[in-house]
Amino acid sequence: IASGMPMGAIVARKSMMTWPSGAHANTYGGNALACAAALTTIRLLEDGMIDNAVTVGKHMEQRLETWMDRYPFIGDVRGKGLMLAVEIVSDRVNKTADGALRDKIVDLSFEKGVLLLGAGPNAIRFCPPLNIDEATIDAGLDVMEKVMDGLR
Repeated sequence: IASGMPMGAIVARKSMMTWPSGAHANTYGGNALACAAALTTIRLLEDGMIDNAVTVGKHMEQRLETWMDRYPFIGDVRGKGLMLAVEIVSDRVNKTADGALRDKIVDLSFEKGVLLLGAGPNAIRFCPPLNIDEATIDAGLDVMEKVMDGLR
């Protein structure tokens, strides 16, 4: 919520927010710099970054979905907007997790300049910045495809 700055918040209906003063705290709730970053992030979201995430996210998701036909070790593509994931499996029918292959893809992609994040036992999570464009997404996915082509 603060573009990488440590920031915490709680949001709930008024009827649920009935705690007495001091009953709930947030470690990262009052930092002035993080609050300024959060306000800037909200302004950026309101000024078009949400639309960009939707548009570029759809582009990215469509490209990732082509991997289901191209690579037998892609078990699933899921997510929303720019927060997407591909699941790496050794057996697509049984969805047998293949964490070792996932780690190999992550490591080889890093060696070629693309930083990825493993998530759970066998997924690769994508969470690029909200202002990313399709050309940059494609450049990163091109690297991943070269890595995965070498693993077939």
